[in-house]
Amino acid sequence: MEGLNNGDTAWMAMSCALVLFMTPGLAFFYGGLVRDSNIVNTMMMSIISMGLTTITWLVLGFTWSFDEWGAGKGFTYVGFRNLDAVWSGTTMPGLTFAIFQMTFAIIGAAIISGAVVERIRFSAYAIFIVAWVLAVYVPLCHWIWGGGWIAEMGAKDFAGGTVVHISSGTSAFALASLLGERKHRAESFPSNLPFVILGGGILWLGWTGFNGGSAFAANGDCALAIATTYVAAASAMIMWVTVERILDGAPTSVGAMSGAVAGLVNITPCAGFVEPLGALGVGAIGALCCVFAARGLKKLNLVDDSLDCFSLHGVGGFAGAILGGFFDTGDGLIYGGDGMLLVKNLAGAAFGVFYSAAVTAVIFFLMRLVMRMRVSEEQELEGVDLHCHSEIAYGKNESSGRPNAFGEHSQRFKPEEVLAASSAPTLLTGTTQASRAEGSEKPTEV
Repeated sequence: MEGLNNGDTAWMAMSCALVLFMTPGLAFFYGGLVRDSNIVNTMMMSIISMGLTTITWLVLGFTWSFDEWGAGKGFTYVGFRNLDAVWSGTTMPGLTFAIFQMTFAIIGAAIISGAVVERIRFSAYAIFIVAWVLAVYVPLCHWIWGGGWIAEMGAKDFAGGTVVHISSGTSAFALASLLGERKHRAESFPSNLPFVILGGGILWLGWTGFNGGSAFAANGDCALAIATTYVAAASAMIMWVTVERILDGAPTSVGAMSGAVAGLVNITPCAGFVEPLGALGVGAIGALCCVFAARGLKKLNLVDDSLDCFSLHGVGGFAGAILGGFFDTGDGLIYGGDGMLLVKNLAGAAFGVFYSAAVTAVIFFLMRLVMRMRVSEEQELEGVDLHCHSEIAYGKNESSGRPNAFGEHSQRFKPEEVLAASSAPTLLTGTTQASRAEGSEKPTEV
């Protein structure tokens, strides 16, 4: 294959694996932050994106993102066809480029679940993310990375500050506001802190490919992006726990990992454009933006963003785009730039916020015309794992009291059987599963 570089291709294949691995990492991160009766459902909302978004990207997502737009255009790469040559501007096969971009779309869709967990119907969420990928993610991807007008304007987005994080964080916030708050919001606390630490660590690891792979080669730009990614994450983590120590009296594991994720998001738009010392500033300042956004939104209590999705991803991506206008070594204000990059980045990020929120609202209202978006109040209060998936996170096979037809280690039960049989106290409340089961009769709609 003319123009192919084996080393670059090998690195990009590894980057595909690293970015794909981020989605299970996100599942653990989110799963540990919810009640123990919602862990399975929360993790499933990340995992299902790996299936649904892959197929969506294969059929239409990639070709609409990177083909020309116009009458009769946009279908060159349907089904990953016509990708048997080196992708223009890179030294890797077109198919590798398509798969790498697919992993970004997968985690972008999965991020949205963080704002609406514990109350949205699983089927509604599944349909929503397919529509979201095609109507929100794909156009932004085309306008920024596919040669569209935002790129032509001069805004810089190295690895997805607007394409992935602003779009998903803003859409998540809009969806949460339209869906309404949780009935049990005051009783929702993290049930598994080791999951949070594990998930955050996997995300940090995976971001090596997320930002490093966005150089599209194993070269100096890749090395710079990886270095700035790690520095920004570390800087943001320290800043977040410092704020916690000052304001709350103690640094927490949730705060440490939230800070790290905030730093990773902050540096994403400019990872290949700033130097390591600049990344120190991007991570620290960006973390301040994220932590005070999270605290401020909770204090205002206007929207129930379950897991601070908007504060970490929406605000984090926006802050990173703005900070890139200052710390960019080529055109940043700190390095003698004229401020135009800052203006262009601000315009691109602001449009990303507006477009994502507006289209998300349209999708929501169209879906609500034909289906129910939330689980029933009863199932929401009891926890959606058993009623949506017939599974519980910490159950035992013998609790069902009947032969298991789904394999030796399956956790699949009928809700009334498991909840009635289990007498173990829950991690957070000390109440028994059986006491919460009173009155439950059958699973809700998925």
